[in-house]
Amino acid sequence: MQTQLLQADAPGAIQTAAAILQNGGLVGIPTETVYGLAANALDGAAVAKIFAAKGRPMDNPLIVHISHFEQIYDLVREVPEAAKKLAEQFWPGPLTIILPKSARIPDEVSAGLDTVAVRFPSHPVARAVIDAAGVPLAAPSGNLSGHPSPTTAVHVMNDMDGRIEAVLDGGPCSVGVESTVVTLAEQPPRLLRPGGITLEQLRGVLGQVEMDDAVLHPLADGKRAASPGMKYKHYSPKANVIILDGSLEHYIDYVNTHAGDGVAALCYDGEDKALQVPSICYGGEEDCGEQARELFDALRELDEQLHAKTVYARCPEPEGVGLAVYNRLIRAAGFEVIDVG
Repeated sequence: MQTQLLQADAPGAIQTAAAILQNGGLVGIPTETVYGLAANALDGAAVAKIFAAKGRPMDNPLIVHISHFEQIYDLVREVPEAAKKLAEQFWPGPLTIILPKSARIPDEVSAGLDTVAVRFPSHPVARAVIDAAGVPLAAPSGNLSGHPSPTTAVHVMNDMDGRIEAVLDGGPCSVGVESTVVTLAEQPPRLLRPGGITLEQLRGVLGQVEMDDAVLHPLADGKRAASPGMKYKHYSPKANVIILDGSLEHYIDYVNTHAGDGVAALCYDGEDKALQVPSICYGGEEDCGEQARELFDALRELDEQLHAKTVYARCPEPEGVGLAVYNRLIRAAGFEVIDVG
């Protein structure tokens, strides 16, 4: 299969992508969070191709993307007041809401669960493709399963060239980490995956919102993943990532003491000057939004530029959007964290 790289602003590009999706094919599309690997969400056979292309386990549910709020009524059994409040505040945007699914949702989308995750993205290209295709789109991140998520079309091509029909280039993603996922299928509402919409923002709308234990820890044995990003090691470069939790002084000392062939660092802007190993920076220490935008690109650069074998990563503060950065990084590290004081 030859994968087309389409420029989103080129004449006919949106229509070409829509035609592929209507015919049961796969297209990499931009969203404000990360690039998604899209298929017709109402076509179980098309959705199954996503799992094959990514090498994604079939028990990992997908998110369904819509382009108008009213489309949610076809996908879920009911829309509670809490969902309407969240949508009014955060849609279109980087928030996914889980609700009991309607009969229109194939089991391939929901991984056999009785719920479905729905998102209304703000990226104009994503919404244009959904409109042109005339169907909601199931779209996990457009990377090989386990690899860092793609925030540019080049990232998608690097992972998916020859595996899917096309990639639609709409420029770099503005948020940089996957959407926040909250379930309203149980009470009280529960945060399953942090993202650009923070836990504090959710609580500002809904009041009580619990945070699932799997946000900060491995999913308990035997527990089913209710959301993408919960169960498996994710977002990982080829290098072994180890998070160092502690002060900058102790981080620098630990990294320099453990310098050697194949050792690299993932640090904040400016900190690389004090390190005696090759380094990639992923934003300013006080700017968690920048960290989110740059994290996945930095993880890819560790492989592609530094060819690192072991990476010592600065530990982000798990607050606000920083919680999303920390969540992605601990999964990239397989939960390997060293307290350096």
